[in-house]
Amino acid sequence: MRKSNTNAYIALAIVSIFWGTTYLASSVGVRHMHGVMLAGIRQATAGFLITGFFLLKGYKLPGKIVLSKLFVIGTLMLCGGNGLLTWALRYIPSGLGAIIAATIPIWITITSYFLVQRTRLSLQLIIGMILGFGGVAGIFYNYLSSLMNPDFQFGIIIGFISCIFWALGSVLTAKWSLGVNYLYGAGFQMFFSGVIMLLVATLFLGQHVEIQSFTTELWESLLYLVLVGSVFSYSAYVFALNNLPPAQVSIYAYINPVVAVLLGWLILHESLTWLTGICSLVTIGGVYLVNSAVNKSKKSLAATAEL
Repeated sequence: MRKSNTNAYIALAIVSIFWGTTYLASSVGVRHMHGVMLAGIRQATAGFLITGFFLLKGYKLPGKIVLSKLFVIGTLMLCGGNGLLTWALRYIPSGLGAIIAATIPIWITITSYFLVQRTRLSLQLIIGMILGFGGVAGIFYNYLSSLMNPDFQFGIIIGFISCIFWALGSVLTAKWSLGVNYLYGAGFQMFFSGVIMLLVATLFLGQHVEIQSFTTELWESLLYLVLVGSVFSYSAYVFALNNLPPAQVSIYAYINPVVAVLLGWLILHESLTWLTGICSLVTIGGVYLVNSAVNKSKKSLAATAEL
């Protein structure tokens, strides 16, 4: 048990750090390829590798109902979530994209309130939401001139929309009992969403894959996103989730934005001011308060149900 916990903490550290680096890799990739196409290749390839691994080990294909649910969740979380956010990184800094994504737990709380269970609106929850969104709004002060740029506005809009899609997919994941290995199911989600994004990019966005035109930088970005961002880090995430309390695993959501902002500043020379740093911490603090309030509400409801 002790060894399992040690490995779980190592896995959590991997997720906390390496998922934060994928914003940098995506920002580099979208310089050479449309974000939807980039995300499509990433997810389809990673999904093919993961599902192929399980099928070679003798796993059977899930039933039609399970596959249809995996299709819906993958479409919401990875097409609507990851695909749109990757597209947004063509127009906004990677650090800003990571801070926007950090508000996902707040969107999950809002979505769950209307679709699953009405979480008690405590003072802590309300303050957390205000701080979370207020921190993001404060960061925009550094981008006042960019806010007049239609491309920047578009990036911000689809960035927030991606959070809502990810939240919807997360809520359905928690609501539906799939009865399939988490990583195996994630492989199908990746593969389905990747194929959809490739079709959308080709048929509706007029994008085409020409291998001979791939630059070294694009290859590096794709390989990193597929192997490190999806296969390696997601496997670590699933392992951590199955060996540690969910509240502990959620720590990664507070570390990822910090890693992304620092890497964007160091490598991509993105703006990093005291205001950005303080507002980023305010956003992360607000998200922490929201998560804490939701966990307290769940424990309270569980205790009441036992009485």
